[in-house]
Amino acid sequence: MRGDVPALAFPQSYDFGVSHDFADRMKEFPEGWLHAMGITVTFATQDEVRCELTIGPEHLQGYGIVHGGVHCGIIESLASIGAALYALPRGQSVVGLENSTSFVRAVRAGAKLHSVATPITRGRRTQVWEARVLDEEEKVVATGRVRLLCIEADQQLAGEAVTTPLHRQ
Repeated sequence: MRGDVPALAFPQSYDFGVSHDFADRMKEFPEGWLHAMGITVTFATQDEVRCELTIGPEHLQGYGIVHGGVHCGIIESLASIGAALYALPRGQSVVGLENSTSFVRAVRAGAKLHSVATPITRGRRTQVWEARVLDEEEKVVATGRVRLLCIEADQQLAGEAVTTPLHRQ
């Protein structure tokens, strides 16, 4: 456990099938950045991850529109969650290698956004996910693609073993 964030423990025989939605389980241990940004994961499986948020002043840049980093962070977070749910049953972790995000439409405070991420490809060593951020009228606000590296249990990341709440029993 890290700080006051409870560990996400799954029994060894846990079914990580595509039909299982981890969104409620994820709310039990709010991830730092998502929690700080007021982003709620509403659906999370190894085949699709969704979230929603209402834009507030903490999301804005100097021109009064959403900062591009918010869109990048949403896209990377959803891709990482989905990729991790796919990799974990194989004894792997994932880490982002590349995030390419395009900003399509500016939005201001009060806007309600939602996002969906789905895999493009999931290999033994890498995964690629794509995501879209949409407004209430289903207009695309941002779109992106994330490439992730699958890390084996015995590999280190920045000189240390990979440990997250997903790995703790």
